[in-house]
Formats: sequence, structure tokens, C-alpha cells
Amino acid sequence: MKKRNKLYVLLVCVSILFIAYALVNNYIIDPRAEAFLSHKTGLKRELHLPAWLNVMYVHVAFACIAMAAGLVNFSNRIFEKSRKFHRLNGYVYLASVLGVVVTSGYMAPYATGGKITSMGFNVLNIIWLLITATALVQIKKKRITPHRNWMIRSYAFCFTNMSIHLMTFLFYKGFGIAYADSYTISLYGTIALLLLIPYFIIKMLGPAAVSKPMIHDRPHLS
Repeated sequence: MKKRNKLYVLLVCVSILFIAYALVNNYIIDPRAEAFLSHKTGLKRELHLPAWLNVMYVHVAFACIAMAAGLVNFSNRIFEKSRKFHRLNGYVYLASVLGVVVTSGYMAPYATGGKITSMGFNVLNIIWLLITATALVQIKKKRITPHRNWMIRSYAFCFTNMSIHLMTFLFYKGFGIAYADSYTISLYGTIALLLLIPYFIIKMLGPAAVSKPMIHDRPHLS
């Protein structure tokens, strides 16, 4: 239990810091995304800046809501206090993930790194949707531990942007690889990382602790 609590506290700190950074950076410090757009070269299609920026603002908003909603729903205390709120908040998370994926789909053709990066983002979006849909199916079947495990896998993708930019900074600044190449490598590295890390977290947490009168779990299905 102590291990779970420590992990949740760490998750809270990282998530809150990232949400604050995303909101301040994208809406206050650099609302026209000039620093990010400066690395976009050789685009095959014309980027209509006003439309792209509006989609980006919506994208960031949905991403922050998804991260916050998912974080809240991982709290055992909130779950025990109001399972109805947990369920409603879960639908907020689902809607937000869908919003992120749809807006990402619009921006993908303009991705730094060209077509191979655009394809990577589309693959990532499909994986995230499938994982999130699986989590929904599991809870509809009242399989608590599988639902929690698939939600852990889904929530990991809320950290896509953070992971890509940290890895890009490492490859670009640390190893001197061209920014566009660093960004592409980081995207595919992020997909692999966000599929791998939840595996170890799930192993560490073990079966979900579900209090009565919740429906009994079926651990063998996870």
C-alpha cells in the first residue's frame, strides 16, 4: 500500500507540473508557438497558421483535461467517496482522449520530420484509442483489475508530449542530431516507452484492491 501511495504522489507531482507548464507555455509565454514552429521545414502542404493555432489550443486543453481527469480517477480515496463521480469523470477522460486524438489527426500532416513522423502520430493515436476502448469494455464487463490495468496503459499516453520533447532535447542538444531527426526518433521511442513502462507498473501494483460491495475481480483475465 505504501508503494502505491508513493507512486500516486509522484504521479500527482509530475502531472500537475506538466499541466501547469503546458498551459503557461502554450497560452501565455508562446501562444503563437513560434519556438516550436521554427523547426518545421520542408512541409509538403501549406500550414494555415490561424487554423493550426486554434486546433493546437483545443488540443492542449483536451490533453490537460485528460491528464487531470485520469489523475483524479486513480485516487482510491475519491473512488471510495463517490463511485458515481469516478464513473462520470471516467467519461470526461474518454471524451478528452477522443478530443486529443481528433485534433492530433488534424496536426499530424504538419508534423516536424515529415511523412514518417505523421504516420507515427497516426499509429500512436490508433493505439491510444484501442487501449482506452479496451479499458471501457473491461469495466462494462465489471472486470475491475483488467479495467485498472488498461487505464494505466491508457494514461501513460497522456505523457506523450512530455516524453517526445525530453527525448528530442536529449538527442538534439546531447548528441547533436538534427532537430527533425531527433523529433522523429523520439516519437517512435516514446511509443515503445509508453507501451513498456505500464507493464512494470502493473506488475508492481498487483491486483486492484476493491472493497465490498464491489463486484469480485477476475485477476486471471488481466
